[in-house]
Amino acid sequence: MHIFRTVIVVLGAAAAALGVTAAVKRPKSIYRDQPEEQNPFEGKRVRFVKDERDPVNADGERGHLEIDPEAKPVSRIPGIYEYLVKPILDRVLSFLALVVLSPILLGICAAVYIDDPGPVLFTQKRTGKNKRYFKLHKFRSMKMSTPHDVPTHMLEDPESYITRVGRVLRKTSLDELPQLWDIFVGNMSVVGPRPGLWNQDVLTAMREQYGANDCMPGLSGWAQINGRDELELDVKARYDGEYCRNVTFRMDVTCVLITLANVIKQDGVVEGGTGMMKKYIENRKKEIEAEERKQDN
Repeated sequence: MHIFRTVIVVLGAAAAALGVTAAVKRPKSIYRDQPEEQNPFEGKRVRFVKDERDPVNADGERGHLEIDPEAKPVSRIPGIYEYLVKPILDRVLSFLALVVLSPILLGICAAVYIDDPGPVLFTQKRTGKNKRYFKLHKFRSMKMSTPHDVPTHMLEDPESYITRVGRVLRKTSLDELPQLWDIFVGNMSVVGPRPGLWNQDVLTAMREQYGANDCMPGLSGWAQINGRDELELDVKARYDGEYCRNVTFRMDVTCVLITLANVIKQDGVVEGGTGMMKKYIENRKKEIEAEERKQDN
């Protein structure tokens, strides 16, 4: 009984300390102190407009987002589970996971640093609920010389940038563990659409069509258990929208169990992360051919 009380006291103290830290850190994690880094389209309905004058974005397309004047106002009202129960479960589960997995987290930190000295965490701007930008964390799996905010599939030789430890982390999905903190802070959920890069304009616009930008992004989601990295963006957005229209405890449990099974089997993992890789390669070949024709002329 004495041991039980001691454990409760220790866990309570840890929860209080982490809670205070999360409250202090969250404003910075959503760029409250950096208005220039915030999304000008947050909370607004958008569409993707192709424009050959724009640089290639993270989805391999030339174009940009614009406010959609024909879009209908948001009419989605979250249920009690999504609004009240799910956030509580997210905080409790992420806290317990951080405590239980702390020895593993510390071990990975040491391995990442020894393999390639530098920050052990990789921070990246991602798109969250209602298109609000937030800082997502991963264990760094690529070398310090890797370009930032560039998807793996858009690097000329992605394999050359991945560290030895990083290869293992990616294969086992252990690089995603720091997102437990993002869940505890309140920027993510255990289950929800995977947060896209801030410059994945095509994905954002496609998710808009299905209402998938209106719910909290997750560590795993309905799209991940229905194809994960092999899915084309339109299919992924459709699955994300389907989840957001059916946020239930049963759906979340299903996603978690199947995700754990897929991680154990290492099923559906494709280096580079998206079905848009094929389209990007095709577009890049066309650009190279066009440049060669200009040089010949």
